[in-house]
Amino acid sequence: MSEATNSLLLERGGLPEDLRWLAEKYPRENWQKHANIHGIATMWLQRHDMFRELGSLLTNGIGDYREGRLTAPDFARWFAPRLNHFLGHLDGHHNVEDHHYFPVFAKAEARLKRGFEILDADHHTIHEGLERNAEAANAFMKTLQESEDRQRFAADVYADENSRLIAMLARHLADEEDLIIPLILDRGDRALGVD
Repeated sequence: MSEATNSLLLERGGLPEDLRWLAEKYPRENWQKHANIHGIATMWLQRHDMFRELGSLLTNGIGDYREGRLTAPDFARWFAPRLNHFLGHLDGHHNVEDHHYFPVFAKAEARLKRGFEILDADHHTIHEGLERNAEAANAFMKTLQESEDRQRFAADVYADENSRLIAMLARHLADEEDLIIPLILDRGDRALGVD
């Protein structure tokens, strides 16, 4: 995926209008009241909330380190398992979506096929962001035994990569929910074959 595609994800203000017809029929503020908000729809929203929470946790953690509220050894012990959990689960979640759910959903509603292609392209862009994030995190962790200047510089580089990844992820998760949750609400888990 090119830098141009990456910036498109960061610049996108939501799904194109022609893909929002179900989102308009089933507005986000009414999702929790709908009879079909169970099963896969609830699981989907919970998983996305987990990614948002983990992203926020990592952002706050690097901030605590940069502001001196965590020592380098304490930060390293805290940071590594949470980052690995976040990156690993996000990558696994996207693989399941790309290879199972998106094809099922696109087949169920051909008018949304382009939306699933957009989400699939997002996954490639986000995967590159995951790789950059992991590289910046590893480089930062290696500096924790070095000078404070090197640590601070590496922490800044990681914080920038993390902010970029979180921004891409926020846009993607919102768009994915706006495409998928209304489809599930409209058709139901069983009719889509994902119960």
